Amino acid sequence: MKVTQATFLMSNSDYQKCPHPDKPEYAFIGRSNVGKSSLINSVVNRKDLAKTSQTPGKTQLINHFIINQNWYLVDLPGYGYAKVSKVERAKFEKMIHDYLTLRPNLICTFVLVDVRHEPQKIDIDFMERLGENGIPFYIIFTKADKLSKTAVDQNVAIYTQKMLEHWEEMPQYFITSSVSGTGRDEILSTIDSLNAGFKP
Repeated sequence: MKVTQATFLMSNSDYQKCPHPDKPEYAFIGRSNVGKSSLINSVVNRKDLAKTSQTPGKTQLINHFIINQNWYLVDLPGYGYAKVSKVERAKFEKMIHDYLTLRPNLICTFVLVDVRHEPQKIDIDFMERLGENGIPFYIIFTKADKLSKTAVDQNVAIYTQKMLEHWEEMPQYFITSSVSGTGRDEILSTIDSLNAGFKP
């Protein structure tokens, strides 16, 4: 798939106010500071579509972008290190949970994980909740350019071993770098294939 158009559409705090669910939709989510905005910009080949920040927790709404006029990319708030109150965190968690479980045209959720770090409980728990709710997801390992290929392969193997403690098989995953563009074509190809089967 070639991305020829990528436009910000709207931000919401309620899934019911999101765009009409007549197009396939793909959500991107991960722990704060995982490189989500940079990865989204890499996927759509734009430098500033999703706003990047040095401050974790910058994304605080459900952000919709329309791609090629025929599918939605959704940037969800990160989880983990954002410096917010318990009340705010609970509000974010409900907003994300409602969106993920109730949005009818959500085809797949891409869970971003920093390939440099050992498996984090917060990520494992989040993916388990997706599984419990029957929400399809893929894993995106980010920041592969920060390590050697050998180190990346070793860390992915460790992650796979950890996932297989709870899953029958390792979910499909992508190894990516927003700097080099590694993994971009594979993600777009997967979305293209899933789009072909969408029925509004």
